[in-house]
Amino acid sequence: MDRREFLITSGIVGAGLAAGCTPGVPPPAVPGAGEGSGLRGEALDRAQRALDSAVKAGATYADVRVQRNRQQQVSTREQQIAGLSDSDSFGFGVRVMANGSWGFAASSELTNDEVDRVARLAVAQARQNASARRTPLVLAPVERYPDAVWRSPIEIDPFTVSVEEKVALLLAANEAALGVKGARFVSSSIASVRQDRLFASTEGTVADQTVFRINPSLSVTAVAGDGSDFQTRQAAEAAPMGLGWEYVLRTDLVAHAPRWAEDAVRKLSARTVEPGAYDLVLLPSHLWLTIHESIAHPTELDRIAGYEANYAGTSFIHPIADFLGRFRYGREFMQIQGERSTPGGLSSIGWDDEGVRPAEYLIVRDGVLWDLQTSREEAPLLADWYARTGREVRSHGQSYAQSWANVQFHRMPNVNLLPNAERDIAVDELVSGIRRGILIDGNGSFSIDQQRYNAQFGGQLFHEIRDGRVAGLLKDVAYQIRTPEFWNSMDAIGGRSTYGIGGTFTDGKGQPSQSNAASHGCPAARFRGVTVINTGRDE
Repeated sequence: MDRREFLITSGIVGAGLAAGCTPGVPPPAVPGAGEGSGLRGEALDRAQRALDSAVKAGATYADVRVQRNRQQQVSTREQQIAGLSDSDSFGFGVRVMANGSWGFAASSELTNDEVDRVARLAVAQARQNASARRTPLVLAPVERYPDAVWRSPIEIDPFTVSVEEKVALLLAANEAALGVKGARFVSSSIASVRQDRLFASTEGTVADQTVFRINPSLSVTAVAGDGSDFQTRQAAEAAPMGLGWEYVLRTDLVAHAPRWAEDAVRKLSARTVEPGAYDLVLLPSHLWLTIHESIAHPTELDRIAGYEANYAGTSFIHPIADFLGRFRYGREFMQIQGERSTPGGLSSIGWDDEGVRPAEYLIVRDGVLWDLQTSREEAPLLADWYARTGREVRSHGQSYAQSWANVQFHRMPNVNLLPNAERDIAVDELVSGIRRGILIDGNGSFSIDQQRYNAQFGGQLFHEIRDGRVAGLLKDVAYQIRTPEFWNSMDAIGGRSTYGIGGTFTDGKGQPSQSNAASHGCPAARFRGVTVINTGRDE
């Protein structure tokens, strides 16, 4: 079978999606400008009909999402096409509140009769669910946006680029990596997502949005001549982003592939690490994942409230009253921001799936836990805290559903560690203050407990630091943390010039499970006295 036949007939699902970090801040763009999803007209008429039908059936609140999801992944290995998947789905979902409980139903058939049936079904389900509720649902107030339009700030729609062109780029990158002596295996992929989303609610909001995400990835493995060792380098710098094909071109996998291959070869001769306490300098290509796991997830209010206990886990932040305004996450210069507005951020959007326009807010302020991630259902749980601190009860806009067939629920925003506000501290200055340490570049394997308290993280490259200077490569490195101790050991953060954005393209949560994407920006940062283990030893 030749390449063209394969591209036409293949339905093989490609390899798993990678996550990473891109250096610097995305180029300036105009979020929220331009065309909408193209779902107005008849689709909007049907959405309004669904709202009317739900109210007639007894709903006290209803929202409708009409959505088209397009997803594609092309993957290769060495000089072969390893997989191609391409899916396109369209439908609508109706969520209602009746008798103080939620009901939800969905369909792929957008006709008048089906819209009426689905709306009535959602109301009937809500009435059944009410029998299991102890107290009625209360939603935080929301502003009305009758003509909202937003589009990811892309230049080139990745679905207008041919599969042949994508395959040619990946195979060229693979060839460049394999040109390095010692590099034996290489795989690469490009995953693309486009979501056309139309939201309407009985509170008067109509939001018309188009969301793009893209994820280029490459992984190269070097093998020792005698077969005694192998080392892998993933292109953590090629982070997934909420951008278009232009981002893949700027990432330039072909030009960078030889350097990544050389890194893999160099790791073969690296000295194995001696376990012990080390000072660490963590680059954004690595630190974003530690933020994701030990800050972003435990500050999701649905986890804290126990809604995710059966699947995704809970949080060490419990009970809430003992933590908000009291718990010191880190030192006074630590500011953790939640937002959905960064141009190119994976969680960036104009309005969430409850019609809320998200705003920037501080989760950690001056090192102290100050706020939590919320949806409209969850925000009232913080009413007492907001009253004490002079704030209105408002959702932070964390509602999301991966498709029209799924009910929306809490998903994290972009969660960022803000850079040094006083001066632009460079990585060299962070390193200069260390006698015995390790600089870690790129994310690797990790594990963390269900309360997000005890964790272990690996990486891609481990540079030994001796007496304030980088002294060579180490291998078999992982560090262990307890979340509060780790973040309070952070004694310095880099400035704006060290800031980078990483993210996860597929973050699972919920039952049935749904996938979300979120970015995490951060500067380089220094941590003191962290426990490092050797992952290559048997004992």
